[in-house]
Amino acid sequence: MNSIPLRLLRGIFLMTCLATLSGGRSFAEVSLPRLFTDHMVLQRGMSVPVWGWAAPGEKVRVELEGQKAETAADKDGKWMVRLLPLKAGGPFELKASGKNTLVVKDVLVGEVWLCSGQSNMAMEVSACLNAGSEMAAATNPLIRQFQVRRVKAETPCQDVAEGGGWLSTWIPASPETVKNFTGAGYFFARQLYEKLDVPIGLIHSSWGGTTAEAWTSPAALGKDTDLKMILTNWPDYNNDEEWLKEQYTKFTAEVEKWKREGGVKPLYFNQPGVLYNPMIAPLIPYAIRGTIWYQGESNVFRAYQYRRLFPEMIRSWREAWGEGDFPFLFVQLANFNAKTDRWPELREAQTMALSLPHTGMALAVDIGEAEDIHPKNKQEVGRRLALAARALVYGEKLVYSGPLYRSMEIKGNKCYVSFDHLGDGLMIRGGGTLAGFVIAGEDRKFVPAKAEIVGGRVAVWSDEVAKPVAVRYAWEDNPEGANLYNRVGGEAVLPASPFRTDDWPGLTAGRK
Repeated sequence: MNSIPLRLLRGIFLMTCLATLSGGRSFAEVSLPRLFTDHMVLQRGMSVPVWGWAAPGEKVRVELEGQKAETAADKDGKWMVRLLPLKAGGPFELKASGKNTLVVKDVLVGEVWLCSGQSNMAMEVSACLNAGSEMAAATNPLIRQFQVRRVKAETPCQDVAEGGGWLSTWIPASPETVKNFTGAGYFFARQLYEKLDVPIGLIHSSWGGTTAEAWTSPAALGKDTDLKMILTNWPDYNNDEEWLKEQYTKFTAEVEKWKREGGVKPLYFNQPGVLYNPMIAPLIPYAIRGTIWYQGESNVFRAYQYRRLFPEMIRSWREAWGEGDFPFLFVQLANFNAKTDRWPELREAQTMALSLPHTGMALAVDIGEAEDIHPKNKQEVGRRLALAARALVYGEKLVYSGPLYRSMEIKGNKCYVSFDHLGDGLMIRGGGTLAGFVIAGEDRKFVPAKAEIVGGRVAVWSDEVAKPVAVRYAWEDNPEGANLYNRVGGEAVLPASPFRTDDWPGLTAGRK
């Protein structure tokens, strides 16, 4: 968005798939992907793929915790075995041997989550709320991160890009290292560890300012009649905001220079598939429990399109991994004074993605910062993502979502709105009167409304609207004052999601 600082755009590297693949490797010897390094975390309770490269036809043996599996490299030098499901524990050693032997040390088995999206996932612990005390307290080496290096590629890559330091290697959390962990991901992992008491591995693959189509394979986009136009229309999308215009202008200058001088072909960081190819495809088929996702800001001007794009991205990832409908948890856009009036439509599109199986949404409309697109309270974001994981993935019975709009009944001049995810009931956070509701009649002109909790519903009305037909709640970029929550006991738990009862065309309808 227009306020994304340069520090969150750092790491924008230009790299072709050839450079990503080579990395000084030789197929004459057994080699492993860069995901398989010391301190790695493997997923418990499911078949674990282990793969790599060797000379064509070379026999390869993999050993881990008493298991032995053998195979031979195919004609292209690729090999893969699958280990039987493992129990949480470690440290173990993973051996891969053929003409040579590789040993990966300090391997743990626990829960592995992929963390992806744009700058609010990329935001590191060092930039979060109370960063100093959080880093000092990060003394649990059983929480580990693999940071995928940020590169671009025109075609799918077999391995992630080579890094250095904390890039492209597994790093245990410590007061010295956690500063480079994804904030939302780390606080999510910390919550899970406290409940599960098993190692937690985070594969962090994010990039600030990016669109969902950059993280989606062009093949998946091309299969959808309504989405394939993205493959040709994407340059026009960079006219939505000034900061994107500036980025795209720089890119076009790079292209002109390339045409004159040759060299490595420039790629744009929001080109369809250009991040999926080097930053997601090489992770497949590493065994993961699921994904947490924080993105959407860069798609707000095409929110109606996101209704199809986001679910298609989720489906395509699941299909590529071949693990079935693995859990996909995402963060709804936080409140922010974007001055576009389009953020509610993107939040609506995100909510619609809950129709896919095994999805969950962490609400954040009450924990943003009106003047900062990168709110620092990633602790609460991580906690709410963990609530969804604990309920939907690990089977705990708890309130994990704020109230979600279900239906509306009109009686006279009042609309009665019903919700799912009530907990023990609805309440007004902080007391006082309900705020954030507007109401309209057939003229489609919304006016501020009065509202009160009646049983498990909310009654909404206005003396200015005798025959209401539609209600909206928190339908603003920065819905200040919206205070409807669910409760457990007498305590407010989670905010109600912004919603509307109408389906009237929005500002982004028809934007392709």
